[in-house]
Order: sequence, then structure tokens, then C-alpha cells
Amino acid sequence: MTRSRKSVPRASNIARVELDTGATILAYENPAVQSVNLMGSLHAGSIYESPAQNGLASLVAGALKTGTRTRDFDAIHRALEDVGADLGFRGHIHKLGFSGKSLAEDLGLLLDVASDALRNPVFPAEHVDRLRGERLTWLQYSSFDTRYRAAKAMREALYPKSHPYHFGTYGSEETVSALRADDLRAYHDAHFGPRGLILVIVGAVTASQAIELATSAFGDWRNPEQPEARPAPQPESSGGDERQTVFVAGKTQSDICMGVVGPARAADDYLAAQLANSILGEFGMMGRIGKSVREEKGLAYYAYSRLGGGHGPDPWTISAGVNPDNVELAIASIIEETERLTTDLVSDEDLADNQSYFTGRMPLQLESNEGIASSLHSMESFDLGLNYLANYDDLIYGVTKQDLLRAAQAYLPRERMVIAVAGPELEKVELDAEAL
Repeated sequence: MTRSRKSVPRASNIARVELDTGATILAYENPAVQSVNLMGSLHAGSIYESPAQNGLASLVAGALKTGTRTRDFDAIHRALEDVGADLGFRGHIHKLGFSGKSLAEDLGLLLDVASDALRNPVFPAEHVDRLRGERLTWLQYSSFDTRYRAAKAMREALYPKSHPYHFGTYGSEETVSALRADDLRAYHDAHFGPRGLILVIVGAVTASQAIELATSAFGDWRNPEQPEARPAPQPESSGGDERQTVFVAGKTQSDICMGVVGPARAADDYLAAQLANSILGEFGMMGRIGKSVREEKGLAYYAYSRLGGGHGPDPWTISAGVNPDNVELAIASIIEETERLTTDLVSDEDLADNQSYFTGRMPLQLESNEGIASSLHSMESFDLGLNYLANYDDLIYGVTKQDLLRAAQAYLPRERMVIAVAGPELEKVELDAEAL
């Protein structure tokens, strides 16, 4: 299905309704396929949990389909499987997200199961114990993963312990071990509610029918104790030229994770930073970093950069997997590329290629119900406006080389960067500051 610029979702063809509960429903008709996708979120992420219960919000998300007041585990899964529907929940830092898919004729059932799981979970102890065991196994396995350990060390150094981004959403072996079913029930009762709920429905159903079914499923949900949305502040300290090393026994590869505090999605310079990141470590064979560190110098098995861009000051990270003997050379090469981005204007060709890349991939993201639903959810979640996709090309081509330089200078100064390395014999590869 090829979607013209005139037919992209926009204010004139997106139905949007705000309920008196504080929930927002968006619907978009796409009759090309006989299915529907839903995507939603509510303010119940890990930012609301205490450090002592780190991992609780994510465990709650994982346990929502284990039983409700009206359906046990088997009944929930049988209801979905009998009609070939999917439904899943996942915990993030700020929000709990959920998504589902069914035939258009089964949308009512899908919404009913989603509402039941969100509103009426009972968290059976035997299922919570099983999920906790699975989470602990994952955490134990990850402790031997050098890429995971490097990213964890970078995050913990970049954000102080007083900041919610210091902690991962999955928790630690210590915190997860202590969680019990009662903790999940208490968290749900205190934080789940309709205020700030976003629900997007896309597919072969009329907008009016989608909104009617969604309102029927969620419109009477109330929780007067639901707290206000909790923002993530700018960290009191942001890195400060720190070096973290993690020794992981039995490994032959080292993983590097370098990070700075990046812009939130709502920042005025986010699109400029996104284009700068693409040039640095994404476009083509992972941008300038991939070309320099991996292709030309042969120092890394992989090398790329990623920009967060969520509801708060997510990290802007650069990752690489290298032979331990190449750690210092790879770090120096990466820093050379970040400094070039902060001192020199990008070329006209680099800017044009990346603008074309961004505008060219957008229609591809709208080739499926799921992609449309994801885009509409982001537009609502970050208050981008219903005409964001219609105006997207103009926004991207409105970014200048000077904008990219200012964004790079704002977020990528060397003195703000934290460097973490995980791998074998790290005590033998201390950073030579003079080489950088």
C-alpha cells in the first residue's frame, strides 16, 4: 500500500475524543486490511516506584494478564487465542504501554480484555512468583553480558542516585527478589487510573464505532487516588568526564558505552539533534562513527549512536564492541567524530542525504496499522499536534546546518561525556587522558 502525502493521518481524518475521566481516545480508519491495532499508555512507569522496589512497575506490567476478578489466567489467554488476537503490556520509565491486534469484528473483545487486565488484575501469587523467577534469571544472565553491563554502568554514572533515570526498569537481583504479589497489588491500586490514559485505534472500523467501543470499555474507570504525572528533572550533575570500568570474567570482547544527557522529545532542538545523531552514528553503515571506527580503522565489530528522546532527559549514547586491545583507540576515534560534529558545520550533502532519509522512511512507517497507531500515539503523548505527520517534511527540511551544530554543541561536549567499558582485564586498559 502506497500512501500519498495527502492521505497521511492529519487533523481532518483523525478522530480524537477526551473523556471526562482524563483519558484520550484517537481513531483512524484504514479499511485496506480487515484487522485493527490498538496502542495505549498510562502514567504508571518506573518513575513512580521507590529505589528499594526498583523493577516493580515492570513486573506489574508483566503480570497484568495472569488473572483478573472475572477471568483467570487460562480464561484471558483462551479469549484472545480463540479469535487469533494479541495483547501485551510493557513497563517503561514514565509510562506503562500496551498494544494489541485483532480482526475488526473482534475489537470489542480485545478492548474488553485490555480494560479488564488494566483495571481488575488480582496478581495470583503463583504467577507472580514465576514471573519474578524469570526476571531474576534474566538479570543473572545479563550480568555476564558486556554490552548490558557497559550500558548500565554508563547510565548509573550519568544520572545521580537521586534521579529516576539512574535505575533500569527491570530492577536488580536484590530489589526484585524482595517483591511479592502484595507489592504488585498495592502499586496497581495507587497508580493505575484513567487520567492521562491514551488509547489509539487504527484499522478496518469506523472512527465512531472505535470510539464507542473504547468509551464503553474505559469510560467508567475512576481512581480518585491516582497521582499526577511525575516529570523527570534535569539531573543535578550530568556526567563530568567520568570513566567506568567493569570486569566480566571469561569474556574476549569489550563493549564501550559513552553517553551524555540528551534532549527530551519536547525540546525545541530535538529534530536537529535527531538529524545530528543520524549523521554521527546511524545513517548508512552507522554514520561517521561506523565509517571511521569500524570500516576504515577496523577497530570495532559494531559502532553506532542512539538518541533517546522520551518524556525526560534521556541519554544520547554511543556504543561499540571491540577487541580489548582496541578500546583506547576506539574511544579516541569516537571522541574525534563527536568533536568534529561540535566544531564544524556538516556538509550540504550530509544534511540533504539525512533529510531525504528521514522524510523517505516516514511513509514506510505508515504502511501498517501498527505503524500508524505508533505514530498517532507519539503525536498525542508528546503533544506534537494532529497535523504533525502532514507537516513532517517541512519540519525536517526546515532544519539547517547551523541548527545541527548548535544541537551538537549543546549536548555533546567532551566534558559532559561518561565513558563505560565492560570486558576482560579492564584494569590493564586505563584511559590515557593525554591521548584524547
